[in-house]
Amino acid sequence: MPIRVLTADDHPVVRNGLRAIIANERDIELVAEATDGAEAVALYEAHRPDVVLMDLRMPRLDGIGATRAIVAADAGARIVMLTTYEGDADIYRALGAGARGYLLKDMLGAAVIQTIRTVAAGGRVIPPDVAARLVEFTPRVDLTERELEVLGLTAKGLRNRDIARAIGRTEATVKAHLKHVMEKLGVDDRTAAVTVALQRGIIHLD
Repeated sequence: MPIRVLTADDHPVVRNGLRAIIANERDIELVAEATDGAEAVALYEAHRPDVVLMDLRMPRLDGIGATRAIVAADAGARIVMLTTYEGDADIYRALGAGARGYLLKDMLGAAVIQTIRTVAAGGRVIPPDVAARLVEFTPRVDLTERELEVLGLTAKGLRNRDIARAIGRTEATVKAHLKHVMEKLGVDDRTAAVTVALQRGIIHLD
């Protein structure tokens, strides 16, 4: 029996590329393609594929949320995260959600096929470059939802009073949140906080 695969990615070029790669393999069959996380969850329930290739960043429901939902319904689900992001926070979130593998999109090709076979057989796949990111950026830093929101708005160039207006709080509260963020990230100013957060994948500029 061929290994049945579901792909989930909001970019047609990526889906087409994966379809072409899989089409060349006699032991692997593409059974469905999702364009966002919510559709991935529904298609997984409908097809119960052996392996899911899941994009990290998608509309409606991202790859992390979709992975959590799928694993909650089927603890044996075998999901590989495909992404352009290599920050350690992204990797932690993916593996914590239940992903069995993590590949960067510039590793596509033979690496994807080998990963599908390995994960289908019950193995896990974390390439050396990705594993190195985990080692480089430990221990893990956990920011609250509000701290992430304030940091994300800061990254977009908003000033404290604009952030305060956006979140419905005072400027003093915003300053307090930024202070906590800088302490957790081990930096001295907001620019450094944004830089480190982007490098580690704690936040993204969409």
